[in-house]
Amino acid sequence: MGIKGLTKVIGDRCPNAIKSNEFKNYFGRKVAIDASMSIYQFLIAVRQQDGQQLTTESGETTSHLMGIFYRTIRMVENGIKPCYVFDGKPPTLKSGELAKRLERRKEANKNLEDAQELGDAVDIDKFSRRTVKVTPEHNAECKKLLGLMGIPYVEAPCEAEAQCAALARDKKVYAAASEDMDTLTFSAPILLRHLTFSEARKMPIDEIHLNKVLEGLNFTMEQFVDMCILLGCDYCDSIKGIGPQRAVELIEKHKSLEEIIKTLDNKKYPIPDDWPYNEARQLFLNPEVLDPKDIEIKWTDPDIDGIVEYLVHEKGFSEDRVRKGVDKLAKNLRTATQGRLDSFFSTVPSNPKVPSKRKVIIIKKKIIFFSC
Repeated sequence: MGIKGLTKVIGDRCPNAIKSNEFKNYFGRKVAIDASMSIYQFLIAVRQQDGQQLTTESGETTSHLMGIFYRTIRMVENGIKPCYVFDGKPPTLKSGELAKRLERRKEANKNLEDAQELGDAVDIDKFSRRTVKVTPEHNAECKKLLGLMGIPYVEAPCEAEAQCAALARDKKVYAAASEDMDTLTFSAPILLRHLTFSEARKMPIDEIHLNKVLEGLNFTMEQFVDMCILLGCDYCDSIKGIGPQRAVELIEKHKSLEEIIKTLDNKKYPIPDDWPYNEARQLFLNPEVLDPKDIEIKWTDPDIDGIVEYLVHEKGFSEDRVRKGVDKLAKNLRTATQGRLDSFFSTVPSNPKVPSKRKVIIIKKKIIFFSC
């Protein structure tokens, strides 16, 4: 679910925090990608003409593998260096949200059965998409394919968004990529939305900068987290009647959830019993993540024979298309590892021995003088 209404709050209050970019503008950038979110998108979007998921002859779903393979190649073609991050064990506080999702899928399954009996193609397509769930098998298959492709991945101990945010904070990557806005609540300095499907849907990538969000709202990080909990998150129920505008106003006036609770009209805005807002706050501010300093992110040459064996012989993909895709991957991985031009440049602090009307730039450890 992420954070309800956060996109609207940022758009209304901090428009300068969001900028739209084209795919090509991320050449040479390392990006940590929320794997489960991407796989979920692929399972929904990558379908046959009749709206059904792609499958092998034996009925195994392959939409997720098709998405991972070709969308990753497309990113690498544009010079992007992806690193996928997989969810670990969900926190206990998320059990309520997971139970709600299960109920929604059960309802969607019932509606799907009714639509199939009536032969309603539109409803069949709609409800079949609502039954989608990323399984451990989907994750395992994608990890195997990424390993064969030479694309790094990280297995987070808990929430993937939190691990993506940690990698971005430690500058292991330029940004975290996810559709879940709570990636910002986990303190990701830069969030990229629509990265994995922007070209397929002809839409720009939204780049959201956390520092500009905090500046626009005039909030501390702690106040921003409290606002996100008020808006509604995966870890505790929201307070009925409090929408985005009211949530911002309450934090502006009272500064913290503790002070808001003291003054809130409980009849007008009933606070849930045993509301675990502080536990949710701690999950956002101190999430369980691997120390980025202990994580090595490395891109390697693809295993061409291994990919062909897995996708073509095991999963029934077209050998011609797979080999063409692997050729693009191998060629462009080498190009992508060359990095961005700005990564080769660094300015040197002013030195009294250097003439004042010259700039000093280090390029690949060589000092070059440029006249102003």
